[in-house]
Amino acid sequence: MTAGRRRLLLAALALGALPPAQAAPPEIVRFAPERDYGPFVFADDQGQVKGLSVDLLARLAPAAGLQLQTLPPAPLAQQLALLRAGGADLVSSLRPTPERAEYLAFTRPYVNVPAILVVRGTDAGVPQRADGRAALQQLAGRAVAVGAGYAVEGFARERFPQVAWAPVPDDVQALQGVRDGRFHAAVVDAASAAFITQRHRMGTLSSAGPVGFDYALSLAVPKARADLVQRLDDAIVALPLQERSEIQQRWMGPLSGSALMQPPWHRMAGWAAAWLAAAALLLGVLWHRRRRRAAREADPPTLT
Repeated sequence: MTAGRRRLLLAALALGALPPAQAAPPEIVRFAPERDYGPFVFADDQGQVKGLSVDLLARLAPAAGLQLQTLPPAPLAQQLALLRAGGADLVSSLRPTPERAEYLAFTRPYVNVPAILVVRGTDAGVPQRADGRAALQQLAGRAVAVGAGYAVEGFARERFPQVAWAPVPDDVQALQGVRDGRFHAAVVDAASAAFITQRHRMGTLSSAGPVGFDYALSLAVPKARADLVQRLDDAIVALPLQERSEIQQRWMGPLSGSALMQPPWHRMAGWAAAWLAAAALLLGVLWHRRRRRAAREADPPTLT
């Protein structure tokens, strides 16, 4: 480039005469939503896909340079098979497991929910609102529903082999079976149990307590698309805490009054308070150390 052309180019840049660089178009990713995993992802009565994870994804996708193409909702097992076959690029509300990690890559978790044992409120043979693990010990040989292919299924079968586990396509069918007497109990996460019992008017069900398993839910993509994980993680980190809280409150706030949410959520609130107290104590100690160090540096000891 000659000196004259270089001067003209610099002048054009200074005057803003050159057109701005075009932003790259968003990349289309196929999102495979689960059909019945409210309040996280579900199809409403009109077939519209909704939920906490759906609202979160809608907020994250533009920041990650993605455009979502939502596929028809289906049970989790079908959606996971679709991902393995290359027919989808993204699934939400999924807990990492060693089996899933063989073909999926996961983002950081964005919500954590404890699993509980749900029983009929009139079932005198199972302790109410106590310890779900102790209750399961009393259900040897009895049919207990669990989501087929759900992360908690492997945990439940390994820890409580004496139970006659009955895999079902989703939590709705699990809780309907408990209500109708086909199952003695069901293992479901607390938020889903509260959502389903409110939506389907299953007021006769109650919690026998947590079973010792928590759902740390993430987004997941096929390993061949692991490049999407960093983009989504960056978007999760960049999302203001206020917006994340608003999304969680929108879907989980209305469930907070449910008896099914009370035992584990009160326990989690206690843990949060303990962590906050410990953090405050640590910050106080660090602050005092910093003040002492600053005082020593401002007034060093006199050598004699």
